[in-house]
Amino acid sequence: MHDENTTPETPDLFEGMTAISAVLDDSVRDFNDRRVLTVFVDKTRMDKKAREIGFLNRRAAELGFTVQPVHPDDLDNLTSGKTHGGIVAVCSDRTLPLLSESMDKIKEGGFYVLLEGIEDPYNFGYTVRSLYAAGADGVILPPRNWMGVAGLVARSSAGTSEKMPMFVAEPSEVIPLFKSKGYRAVCAEIRDSVDLYEADLTLPLLLVIGGEKRGISRGVLSEADLNVRIGYHGNFRGSLSSAASAAVLAFEVGRQNS
Repeated sequence: MHDENTTPETPDLFEGMTAISAVLDDSVRDFNDRRVLTVFVDKTRMDKKAREIGFLNRRAAELGFTVQPVHPDDLDNLTSGKTHGGIVAVCSDRTLPLLSESMDKIKEGGFYVLLEGIEDPYNFGYTVRSLYAAGADGVILPPRNWMGVAGLVARSSAGTSEKMPMFVAEPSEVIPLFKSKGYRAVCAEIRDSVDLYEADLTLPLLLVIGGEKRGISRGVLSEADLNVRIGYHGNFRGSLSSAASAAVLAFEVGRQNS
């Protein structure tokens, strides 16, 4: 994936029906311009995959891509492993719009999340999955992010990365833009913080979550209305993964606004 000012170098490979089905979901067309170009199917599994292939053939007729049976070795050579389940799609790139040019698409009274400093694509995918499950309306990413390996992210997010509206912005720009829409900004940060379950997380809300190592940048923290922390039990002195933190934080936002 890329922002509006970059050009993709290679198509994205999506492995497995969960990720491919997310790209083919008509409900994402308003914010996701990725297209399936070609689907390769393990020709030795045609009978076992009859239902999936039938679906793909119907969508191919509607959308204009091709479905090609291939030798299983060709699929293994095309992909990084053997977790594709016998089905791989070559897809076009996805345009991620600049937040500064897309504020008219931000919901009134919504729930958005800025992700900053996540250093692993799997953790990134798991984090997006948690946020999608908790009902986040969209995610804001820095210009340099893990969506360049969209197929891997789609697999680790169970396809939710393709179903989540996403925008690109420099982290320092995000909070002022959301405050201009009447949002409050809450950072997941232990310093000068209140306990998550004592915090007011009513909407509209921008939640900021940082990576385990780098955390949230100082400039972003200085713009926040509130810092919240997740209280740990026992003698734990580490930090949760971004995905685990996102799940705890986002579901508490959902609980307070249900």
